[in-house]
Amino acid sequence: MTVQKHALRRSKNNRWLAGVCGGLGEFFGINPFWFRLAMFIAFIPGGVPGILIYLIAMIMIPSE
Repeated sequence: MTVQKHALRRSKNNRWLAGVCGGLGEFFGINPFWFRLAMFIAFIPGGVPGILIYLIAMIMIPSE
């Protein structure tokens, strides 16, 4: 059995804003909808926690 290693990258194909959730979905092998839902829930309490999480991920995760 061959194990493929995927690097964590922001997606160019599966993106809404910067491709963070699409890249996380591809890396973990699950539907990016769940990461988008988690980001949406993080935006609810005033927006600041969600924006900070997304901006940090956008800066730290390189693009494809």
